[in-house]
Amino acid sequence: MHVEVRGLNKHFGDFHAVKDVNFGITKGHLIGLLGPSGGGKTSILRMLAGLETPDSGEIVFHGKTVNNLPPQEREIGFVFQNYALFKHMTVYENIAFGLKVKKANKHTIQNRVAELVELTGLKGFEKRYPHQLSGGQRQRVAFARALAPEPQLLLLDEPFAAIDAKIRQELRSWLRELIERVGITSIFVTHDQDEAIEVADEIMIINQGRLEQKGTPWDIYKEPKTPFVATFIGESTLIGSAAELKGFHNTGGKPTKALIRPEYIEVGHLNEFKMASATEQGIVKHLHFRGSEWLVEVEVNGHKLVTYRSLEKETLTPGQEIAVLVHRAYLFNDERSWIQENGLKEDPMPVFI
Repeated sequence: MHVEVRGLNKHFGDFHAVKDVNFGITKGHLIGLLGPSGGGKTSILRMLAGLETPDSGEIVFHGKTVNNLPPQEREIGFVFQNYALFKHMTVYENIAFGLKVKKANKHTIQNRVAELVELTGLKGFEKRYPHQLSGGQRQRVAFARALAPEPQLLLLDEPFAAIDAKIRQELRSWLRELIERVGITSIFVTHDQDEAIEVADEIMIINQGRLEQKGTPWDIYKEPKTPFVATFIGESTLIGSAAELKGFHNTGGKPTKALIRPEYIEVGHLNEFKMASATEQGIVKHLHFRGSEWLVEVEVNGHKLVTYRSLEKETLTPGQEIAVLVHRAYLFNDERSWIQENGLKEDPMPVFI
């Protein structure tokens, strides 16, 4: 592993911000630290950077424990949320700053800055100051400055948070391509699911200081390991008792909650399904056109479920009574969690989750 974290803990006074976190990262991978605000993501990042000291645990970079090394000796690049560019320096001077600190010679600095200016699409902007740049351009300067000393690890704290939505979307794709070209191990903090899913090779879900799950975006969505992960990733409806749905039941007499995702549900006219025993009756509450399909909000037994319906099928209308088939559900209680198929379906569908 290129990066290993073992038993990491951090307190701020009485607040336990990071709780026994363990993970490993393969060289060259781009990792997203995803979770709600205040969950411990930035604290983990700052401990990796050497900006905070862990209370206990071990941080290992390429086989070397770095707990006692200052930030400048850890071979990291750090991109701050607010860019933290030097306002009195030009683009060229900002990018060159780390190289000058390392006392690189003038020729090396010129070549490295020119390379990064080309790589980040900043050619022609070298003499401009930060206030003369757009938000996206300033972010590119911050990336270039972090990469200039050729770090072994790149850390990014909510790198797109201060940028408007359109530019943020463009920069996501740009960052993904940049990391692939440079081949540097990278970790970025975000609370934006779409951002993490689109950009990261792997996602680490952090909640209340704990690492809930680590895996590819698809694996985490398909096989959530904890109720929090299941409710945090993607759109879903939480139902207090599985027994409220046809074909599902509480297990062992214990309260069992059911989480229903849009792709678990099929809706249609009352005569559209042959599996009458497994279908619920629902009322269409709202329809939202999504280009290639309809997003359908339907009320079933007092619960609002959300699903999709193809444009090729007959259109539904608000207020219409329809049939609703819940093919499967993510079930959990105090002891365990699992995915269960509707037990009343006469012709079970394969599980695609």
